Amino acid sequence: MKILSTTSLSIPDVKTIKFERFIDGRGFFTEPYRKSDFDSDLDLKLFGATGFVQMNESFSNKNVCRGLHFQWNPFMGKLVRTLYGHMIDIILDIRKNSPTFGKVIAYDMPTSTSDTSNEWIWVPPGFAHGNYFVESSRIEYLCSGEYSPNCEAVISPLSKDLDLSLCTDEAKSLLQGAIPLAIMSDKDKGGLSLTEWVRDQRSDNFIYGRC
Repeated sequence: MKILSTTSLSIPDVKTIKFERFIDGRGFFTEPYRKSDFDSDLDLKLFGATGFVQMNESFSNKNVCRGLHFQWNPFMGKLVRTLYGHMIDIILDIRKNSPTFGKVIAYDMPTSTSDTSNEWIWVPPGFAHGNYFVESSRIEYLCSGEYSPNCEAVISPLSKDLDLSLCTDEAKSLLQGAIPLAIMSDKDKGGLSLTEWVRDQRSDNFIYGRC
């Protein structure tokens, strides 16, 4: 695996990892993940104690929105990438007492077979996660915890009390314009607001510095 760069986003715990594709006349080859390379990269030391125990893949049609999902017992961090298509990854800090609590990052992740690199985004435990698909797309993600249906919750991406101040103007326009018209499951559409979640006793599982 050839890591080209690692970048901390406006919420520093959320990081992107860009890795090289080796392209020739036949197509391309790449190593999306190699544990030893993650372990030896100084900017990725947080992964030293992270073991991935589940891999998920999903396909979504254009204008689909999924999320914002999270779980506890066990907590689940996600290492996410676009296999093909165009995904906007949406991340919400739900860690109580965090300086960025309630703030959203919307990170643009298009990809094409002609690109010389691809990119992961790391969504740590303590964040609600979702996606909006600008075009029909397939994504995969490695998970640090196994799915626990009895210990999960959803904050609706339609919630009016999300703080978009860390998003670019383009991302704000997308979240405020496209997502209300997006194709969503009833579960996601009817998810909690951030205010409702904070009042829920289960939110005490997510404390800054503990998860």
